[in-house]
Amino acid sequence: MTSLRPYLVWFGIAVVLTIGAIRAMEWVRAHPEHFPGARFEFRHPQGWATHRKLMAFSQDDAACFAAFDRALAGYERRPIVGTGQCRASQRMVLTGNSFVPTMRPANAAPGCAVTAAMALWNRDVVQPAAQKYFGQKVAELENLGSYNCRKIAGRQAQSEHSTANAIDISAFILADGTRITLINDWKPGDKRSEFLHEIRDGSCGLFSTVLSPDHNAAHANHFHFDMAQRMAGWSICR
Repeated sequence: MTSLRPYLVWFGIAVVLTIGAIRAMEWVRAHPEHFPGARFEFRHPQGWATHRKLMAFSQDDAACFAAFDRALAGYERRPIVGTGQCRASQRMVLTGNSFVPTMRPANAAPGCAVTAAMALWNRDVVQPAAQKYFGQKVAELENLGSYNCRKIAGRQAQSEHSTANAIDISAFILADGTRITLINDWKPGDKRSEFLHEIRDGSCGLFSTVLSPDHNAAHANHFHFDMAQRMAGWSICR
């Protein structure tokens, strides 16, 4: 019997490890938002792997548009524009406002990856904050554009706007017509400012880059959001 003890110990360890692996697989199936290998779905809540999946969309047109197709989201793909560092192949316009509020102007056509992030941003950040501070929804978003073939101001690096992998949001229009702008309402003092700051803070886990009026004077009138590819998936939020 003594000679069997080492085998029984190893057998017990194997059983425990097997049970642990089964439980882990069950947990992954129940929480695909935390698993990088699980397919992205808009119905999933945000998780540890959400930002990485959204960031990957910027390099995979087919996978990104397929996610919108599975969600039955209405959209129009816009023609590819530009070449080289300024080639934008993911430009799209949503044809409904269930994923993102109506965009003003409507022809901004940000890339698919940015639009996907905006859909979760609207669901998890914008609309909850609007209900919290104003008791109503955000009906429209004013933007300063998406595609712009240029370098980052003061630097030699190409801007994410060069591939439409970015969007600049300047104002939020509530259902009753109230207009909340970055240029007028950012400074602390009332619930409009609190709303805008909460929007900025809540955006940081979704987008690769979030720049606000706190960043510099060039962003005094808008939020800059993009899905830049960075090593280890790190992000910037200022």
